[in-house]
Amino acid sequence: MSVETPTQKKRKVMGAVPSSDSNESLSKESPVPSVPLEILEEIFHNLPYDQVIRRCRLVCKQWREVSDSESLWRERCRRERLLPRDVTRTPDDWREYYVLCRKRRNLLKNPRAEHNFRYWQIVSNGGDHWTIEDPKVPHPNEKVQKNFVTSFEMCLKSQDIDLKREGYNASFMDWYQPPIRISDWYAARHDCACEYKIKVELLNEKKKCLQKFEPEMIRFEQWSNQQWHQMSHIFTNYGPGVRYVRFVHGGKDGQYWKGWYGVRVTDSCVEVCPEVE
Repeated sequence: MSVETPTQKKRKVMGAVPSSDSNESLSKESPVPSVPLEILEEIFHNLPYDQVIRRCRLVCKQWREVSDSESLWRERCRRERLLPRDVTRTPDDWREYYVLCRKRRNLLKNPRAEHNFRYWQIVSNGGDHWTIEDPKVPHPNEKVQKNFVTSFEMCLKSQDIDLKREGYNASFMDWYQPPIRISDWYAARHDCACEYKIKVELLNEKKKCLQKFEPEMIRFEQWSNQQWHQMSHIFTNYGPGVRYVRFVHGGKDGQYWKGWYGVRVTDSCVEVCPEVE
């Protein structure tokens, strides 16, 4: 006849098993109290989504099932008004759809000249070449403290965005075809005429253009104001196959003055914007 020690009695009261039991018995015991699913789901609604994905789902089988459930993420989308406008394109993966809506961000790197010309490819470097200066007048976005400047012959620079690398996989892009919003800020000097040019292309896997935005070149006359202007466009219904976005912009001065009297550009932006109600 065996006699239980005080430690063993304490473990039984707490719902634990003695250390002498097998690993199989240990695996059947849940260290987390069972919680009704509807209550657990409501708790998850009030936690940051990344914590639900990275931490909560690792606690136990029940928590993982709730954190992976369609109902949880569909309800989060409803509460945060992230439901698709087009009801015929109901997400197959509500968690993926929710995360991509919340991860909306500028996909262009170094848009404000904070890191010189890093991440940009110089396409044309005419005149005295591209340079970087402080804004002549304050930018509407107070975070902008630098801008790129063109010279007396055409200066163009570009950046390709790999959508898959940024988290937007092929099935998501092809099925939802989320709006792709682009914007750019440009300004002239007061004392010199100049020209501004922009072209943005949606490219397929082989980098063939599927759709593009290329407005007519904008010209500023001498003695115009130096205020910042915004160029913007939204790509929609562009069809399947989009894998890259190519952003090209620049310009030159209109009087061929030596130095940097051409158009200024900064705070460029490309965003994938899942369309919501």
